Amino acid sequence: MPSLIQAFRALRPGKNTADRVIAPPYDVVSSAEARKLVAGRPDSFLRISRPEIEFPEGTAADSGPVYARGAENLARLEHEHVLQRDQQASFYVYRMRLDEHVQTGLALTASVAAYEQGRVRKHELTKPDKELGRVRNIESLNAQTGPVLCAYRAKAEIAELLGACTDVPPLFSASDANRVEHSIWQVREPATVKALVAAFEKLDALYIADGHHRSAAAARVAAARRAPDQAADASSEYFLSVAFPHDQLRILDYNRVVKDLNGLGVPALLAEVAQAFELEPMAAGHAPTAKGEFAMYLDGHWYRLVLQASERPRDLVLGLDVSVLQQRLLEPLLGIGDPRTDPRIDFVGGIRGLKELERRVDSGRDAVAFALHPTSMDELMAVADAGQLMPPKSTWFEPKLADGLLSHVLD
Repeated sequence: MPSLIQAFRALRPGKNTADRVIAPPYDVVSSAEARKLVAGRPDSFLRISRPEIEFPEGTAADSGPVYARGAENLARLEHEHVLQRDQQASFYVYRMRLDEHVQTGLALTASVAAYEQGRVRKHELTKPDKELGRVRNIESLNAQTGPVLCAYRAKAEIAELLGACTDVPPLFSASDANRVEHSIWQVREPATVKALVAAFEKLDALYIADGHHRSAAAARVAAARRAPDQAADASSEYFLSVAFPHDQLRILDYNRVVKDLNGLGVPALLAEVAQAFELEPMAAGHAPTAKGEFAMYLDGHWYRLVLQASERPRDLVLGLDVSVLQQRLLEPLLGIGDPRTDPRIDFVGGIRGLKELERRVDSGRDAVAFALHPTSMDELMAVADAGQLMPPKSTWFEPKLADGLLSHVLD
């Protein structure tokens, strides 16, 4: 049986090139935002993860020439030694620091077999078109370039091992556009590598926190490449991940905006909402501070919505705040049947703040906005352990892992 995790030979920048390469994850910026971010940065990894930015605006991101350009750009960075391939299979300690928040995890490759068997646990469904896009990206590059953010239940043994690895200066550090400092240490001493494999093998599970499409795509690529005589530890049978202890991850709110009021006027909607929640006008916007509390921005005004604990469903999934809002308001009042596919709803990460919700509504782009209390890691792990799925866009993790600092080549 293959091990849960495996060391790998990373494709990575060096100490003097990391700042030139570092980029946000491909799926947190639009093409327009990516075009601005690469201005004056010829080596930005966005030229590999979002290569459509090198084509005229409006070029389809999933076209053959776009994928080919990404592969060309990756090959160029290797040829010019902006990126280099480690010769020895290693783990990598990955630390992110944003102001006072610090989280330290292990960059590794996780077993596709464990993912398929439910030991690497998911909590969200994927969109077929987005999953296919990641498959084509992996195939065109012959590499996994966007790490999956995973969590594990915090263990003192792993913390001690990682702590010992960071007693020396990092391999390199780089800061992203959001002021997050990313630091990487290489772990290649055989005894430490073996100890980390053994410590992770004791875990009941890894939990996918962010990166369901990347992990699903990696599993599809693995299935397509399997051969009868293939070794169980083939590189394609593992996917690039960074695993953090659950008590260090920070989940922010993932808020909702809806384009119209489903034919209702403002007074009618307020009257309906007051039947489903305790409704209270607010002098200014305040983020919800507890489970069962929501904030609504409508027609230039903020409202506090509360659902008492006695009224919340006891079911693991239906009791989540994202489910409560969907079942009691978005679907019955605003007609949002399936938030995965309905074009009338959009999602705004909490890192953008309440001002972004106000801006979206005041501009006329959307008619109403909802701020939620963040889902907790305990809720995420409980849902995953039960083999259930959360509604889409239930969690927003911050800070985000960077693209370009560690890639997994499929040998």
